[in-house]
Amino acid sequence: MPMRSDVIKKGVQKTPHRALLKALGLVDEEIARPIVGVVNSWNEIIPGHVHLNRVAEAVKAGVRMAGGTPLEFNTIGICDGIAMGHEGMRSPLVSREIIADSVEVVANAYAFDGLVFVCSCDKIEPGMVMAALRVDVPSIFVTGGPMLCGVHKGKRLSLDMTFESIGAYLNGKMGEDELREIEEFSCPGPGSCAGMYTANTLACLIEAMGLSLPGSGTVPAVDARRLRLAKYAGMKVMDLIKEGITPTKIVTEASLRNAITVDVSMGGSTNAILHLMAIANEAGVPLKLDTFDEISRRTPQLVSMMPAGDVPMEDLDRAGGVMALMKQLSQLGLIDQRPITVTGDSIGKSIERALVIGSTIRSVTDPVRPTGTLAVLRGNLAPDGAVIKTAGLKRAKFEGPAIVFDREEDGIAAATEGRIAEGTAVIIRYEGPKGGPGMREMLQLTSMLVGMGIGEKVAMITDGRFSGATHGMMIGHASPEAAEGGPIAAVRDGDIVRIDLERRILEVGLSEEEIRSRLARWKPPEPKYKKGAFYRYSRMVTSASTGAVLR
Repeated sequence: MPMRSDVIKKGVQKTPHRALLKALGLVDEEIARPIVGVVNSWNEIIPGHVHLNRVAEAVKAGVRMAGGTPLEFNTIGICDGIAMGHEGMRSPLVSREIIADSVEVVANAYAFDGLVFVCSCDKIEPGMVMAALRVDVPSIFVTGGPMLCGVHKGKRLSLDMTFESIGAYLNGKMGEDELREIEEFSCPGPGSCAGMYTANTLACLIEAMGLSLPGSGTVPAVDARRLRLAKYAGMKVMDLIKEGITPTKIVTEASLRNAITVDVSMGGSTNAILHLMAIANEAGVPLKLDTFDEISRRTPQLVSMMPAGDVPMEDLDRAGGVMALMKQLSQLGLIDQRPITVTGDSIGKSIERALVIGSTIRSVTDPVRPTGTLAVLRGNLAPDGAVIKTAGLKRAKFEGPAIVFDREEDGIAAATEGRIAEGTAVIIRYEGPKGGPGMREMLQLTSMLVGMGIGEKVAMITDGRFSGATHGMMIGHASPEAAEGGPIAAVRDGDIVRIDLERRILEVGLSEEEIRSRLARWKPPEPKYKKGAFYRYSRMVTSASTGAVLR
């Protein structure tokens, strides 16, 4: 049977190619087998990646056991937490496109018969899914797994607490010794940070879509099951090659809707909206922003995940993981069981085999709340839409005067100096996909406000985005963004902002005539970058309301 890799190894014309493969140490028997690319984002600069070299070795062992020849290559990665709150936060979303491009070009050059993607963390996971859909050869994902919670004085800790402790310290609610202890104990080792932040959200959604084996989204990074899963994934990709099952057969409208249902039922990150829309774009599946709201309105929240709740990833894993959650949701007919997965069976078969253990995953008759955790808002402040994660919110309405900042650093300085009062609507603009560029996350500022004790007493609206660790009345992705002359560019200090989550309204107390008048005098800002990757990105990226993809 012909193999895709024959173009680099078969026939007299490929003598030079085989010579180069032998320079790698391969023997004829290895060259003759299906060649599987192992795409690894291992590095020494991200906690979620430092162990991926061992995971990749397990994948390669699985490929060899099943009769294939694995060849590993790497791509880049950025830790959003380390990039947070400074100029570096412009990089992560830009990196999603670079990752997708880099994998695509290598996979195209080497004509692999199949691919195994070994990845973790916020932009790496979706970037690799985008690449998998472009290349569309038999593929399987092995995500790196979540970090365990830190424990100190009997209290579980995770990364969001380190950010929130800054506000508590600045507000005099925490001493320097306690601040240092939180720093020491919050992140105990490898893995993606312990709550349902963006990295773990995407790992769970990759499993829900059927691109990884059951359990892949939740088994902790340090658990030996992670290595066993990796070996099975390496073996399974060989079956996918034989059966011709490729990512575009797995990522369909039905599987994307399943992923959204899982996301809103467990309190996933708002970043999932950007990434699922970008993934849908690569799959050729129309996916509108309002679909997230429609699914959220009819889906109950069944797990109270960190950071808004108290359930860490390790507890979700012990409760049965993503498949157990989908099994509960299927009782209400909310999961389409037909889509095929990398197991070779339908998602329904995986759900059927799942066990719901304990009460961490609530029953559909006793949900955390009757609706899901994402809402899409519209109004004269964001006519193309804005998004909020509603998990843990203690109120559904807000009205207050705006305090406006044209970059995140100015908002952080104001919070540090105590200039953000209770009842204020904090506007952070010119941080959108184009204006940033790169759509920075606002976790540094939102966490400071929470730590200062006013997180539930203010609102924030931005054309940037939020970390999965953000919770409260924090609204992101306001579209059109300020850099494109969106209404958020017209807001001034003191303008009254109104939010009504039930009615899905986000508005500023200005007439349409006044907004038009102000915008008529508005001038587009000068690009922050005049060359290089950020310049190209700012010129090519679309609105957050369409997934911030490149055109």
